[in-house]
Amino acid sequence: MNHITQTVFDTLPIVMEPHWLVSFQAPAEDIDRIFDAVRVLDPLQHGKTDQNGYRAPSGHEYYRPREGTPTGAEEGVRKRPGVDEMRFFLPRDPQLLTAVIEAIYEVHAYYEPVITVQEVLRSAGKGLDDSQNPHRWWNREGDWKSAAD
Repeated sequence: MNHITQTVFDTLPIVMEPHWLVSFQAPAEDIDRIFDAVRVLDPLQHGKTDQNGYRAPSGHEYYRPREGTPTGAEEGVRKRPGVDEMRFFLPRDPQLLTAVIEAIYEVHAYYEPVITVQEVLRSAGKGLDDSQNPHRWWNREGDWKSAAD
């Protein structure tokens, strides 16, 4: 029997499709450069949009360099602020995944970047006409696009 993340299934408005959720952590100032390298390899399409990703806000990264690291072994634990996480979906294509991981490594500031890959199901809308749905952003007051970044 297949695990649920291996198969497509339908609901009335949505189809759930197998994808890989790829994430990487990097200093905040490096995220855009790394994500740009990924977007060269895949359009990161979701429905009628592309270049899709999600950037989680900054946190602290903890680590202690050991023997064999470029900086040499240290006794204390480092706490680096300003480390973000970027997430995006890829179709389950091993060649594409390999190319993306290699691209992240190539432009990342770390010699051993944190990259994770998870098998997930991602939603895809079926294109139902819900243009009058009062919960959709275009039918509510305000416009998120005019908000400051």
